[in-house]
Amino acid sequence: MSGSGKGSVLKAFEDLGYICVDNLPANLILRFAAGTRPAGGETQNAAFVADIRAGERLRTVERAIETLRKSTPRLLVIYLEARDNILVRRYSETRRPHPLSADMPLLDAIRMERRRLRRLAALADMVIDTSDYTVHEVKAYIRELFRVHPGHAGLSVHLMSFGYKHGIPLEADLVFDTRFLPNPHFVPRIKDLCGKDKKVVRYLRSFPMTKEFVGRVVRLLKYLLPKYIGEGKSYLTIAVGCTGGRHRSVFVVEELAGRLKNAKATIHVRHRDINLNS
Repeated sequence: MSGSGKGSVLKAFEDLGYICVDNLPANLILRFAAGTRPAGGETQNAAFVADIRAGERLRTVERAIETLRKSTPRLLVIYLEARDNILVRRYSETRRPHPLSADMPLLDAIRMERRRLRRLAALADMVIDTSDYTVHEVKAYIRELFRVHPGHAGLSVHLMSFGYKHGIPLEADLVFDTRFLPNPHFVPRIKDLCGKDKKVVRYLRSFPMTKEFVGRVVRLLKYLLPKYIGEGKSYLTIAVGCTGGRHRSVFVVEELAGRLKNAKATIHVRHRDINLNS
């Protein structure tokens, strides 16, 4: 989506040493991919942006991606998304024109773009909603996600806490709901703390259901992660939600991170909504 942070993501890939092209013409996609495979040499990491600017050639983009899937085992298609109101705000702040807004209101242009990109979005391996990211957070997220770690076992696991009132992360592969656990928000002495605070941790750990839930999720993930690794999956996003994203989900993510650190995967933690009003 235009305004979703494509430029920031491409800059992040440049920082990682990728060959990058923005607005690559649709009929050059396959030639560009072929150019990253030097004869007798190692394939170079490369990234390109395709978007609504392709116009009538969007179907050519889709066909090119389908062709690349057959010849490029490491191909990963990322679809960048953001909520309509966020996109409107970003365009208002930057005062840049939307590619389709020449003869229609901005919101109508955004909705038309979303419709036209529907088939392209369906081809994505990963959807990243940048609505709640700053520019710097978007770049940091991509750099961390695609950085090569020494001794990396092949699977990068991202544990994310969130609040359901702020929306489920679109990039989540697995989602766990913790709203059945006792809510620290209704305990005055710890209401203003977060799920990483020792007092909140002690409170939540005092309930047998908390220990049982965390244990069951850990056992499930320790079963699943080797299966994902065996299938060649490189990135897995696990989202844990509570009402506001400040207490229970944060606590559970921290617990999972501690127990999965020896699970032959690289673990990353992000608390999306911890600083929002819950």
